[in-house]
Amino acid sequence: MATMLKDEVLVRSQSVVARVVAGETLIVPVRARVGDLASIYSFNGTGSLIWKLLESPRTVEQLAVAVACAYEVEPAQAEQDVTNFVSEMKSVGLVEAPVPAAMAGD
Repeated sequence: MATMLKDEVLVRSQSVVARVVAGETLIVPVRARVGDLASIYSFNGTGSLIWKLLESPRTVEQLAVAVACAYEVEPAQAEQDVTNFVSEMKSVGLVEAPVPAAMAGD
């Protein structure tokens, strides 16, 4: 799973609402056009950095490089931590593979 996830391009889910409150990023999944308040996620600084980077499609490797630079940690450790974090986010539906834009004429 880790190797497959490493090369997979991911982006934020379109089915969530995110806000930064008191320095923490709060994520609320939206189901049937209603916020699921029983499933609010809160990210610390590192999680918030990853969330911000996922505004545009990124691979785990790209995210890990950014985390390693921002927090001065070994690249291997950053990659392991980012892989675990992104895997958890993916399992609860906070990130997904980007949907390709329709080709002109389709």
